[in-house]
Amino acid sequence: MEGEEAKGNCLAWAARDPSGILSPYQFDRRAVGSDDVALEIKYCGVCYADVYSTRHQHNGTIYPLVPGHEITGVVTEVGSNVTQFKVGDHVGVGTYVNSCKDCERCSNFLEVHCKKVVFTFNGIDYDGTITKGGYSSLIVVHERYCFKIPDGYPLEFAAPLLCAGITVYKPMMHHKMNQPGKSLGVVGLGGLGHMAVKFGKAFGLNVSVFSTSESKRDEAINILGAEKFVLSSDIQQMQEMESKLDFIVDTAAGDHPLDPYLNMLDVHGIMVLVGFPSEIKLSPISLSIGARNLAGSVTGGTKDTQSMLEYCT
Repeated sequence: MEGEEAKGNCLAWAARDPSGILSPYQFDRRAVGSDDVALEIKYCGVCYADVYSTRHQHNGTIYPLVPGHEITGVVTEVGSNVTQFKVGDHVGVGTYVNSCKDCERCSNFLEVHCKKVVFTFNGIDYDGTITKGGYSSLIVVHERYCFKIPDGYPLEFAAPLLCAGITVYKPMMHHKMNQPGKSLGVVGLGGLGHMAVKFGKAFGLNVSVFSTSESKRDEAINILGAEKFVLSSDIQQMQEMESKLDFIVDTAAGDHPLDPYLNMLDVHGIMVLVGFPSEIKLSPISLSIGARNLAGSVTGGTKDTQSMLEYCT
């Protein structure tokens, strides 16, 4: 922050324009309210959402933008009504920091699907302020949207779980992709793909990784423990996988055909999209033949996120 006049209680890194370049920034976090938790941020994961938001690639970016929604830290202060946390607790904050709290989705702990959900950065909160994320020194959050990091679980390991982890864990659990001995295909080996492979192995699945990059074979097999690596540009390798999979988690963000992957599903197989290509194209016959299922998912609600953290611990 050298050379900048001090203006606020929080030090951060912010993008000022679509170049996405981050530079030092200082601003005020709100005072701790009766239902709030304040935490000193120790770690923040780097998510693809940080990249496209700082660069205004999906429109709607409000500058200056402080990215980051995979946050872990230590509680420094709690409001008078807070019962779940105390000073010194290890906690996390994920992709959203507010919701209406009253709708059916919130009542069922599906807050991320609330029509009035407030995202952790670049969102408009209920007081009209623009939310700023975890590339910063501290954050203040309503206790409902704060997660307890179980004792002994390293904060640096927990941080990426709060977006990448829950994004694949939630649909895998919802669609019962946790049955030992079943087969899982993971499309893409970026951050989400890493998590999908790890959960798949933890659930006892036989995991196949599909990637456009041959250079990722060693990582997929020897580091992450996948049983098979398939180069998606190799037509023969792809054809050999037809009807071989029970489940697929598609994490790819770039545009790509879906039919070749749907054809790899066995009867009643399930494919879940968690990436954000600009569009998807498929032939209806790829779904109808084999009675296959195609679904989408984002992150998870507060109950699922806490459950995931405890499972990972």
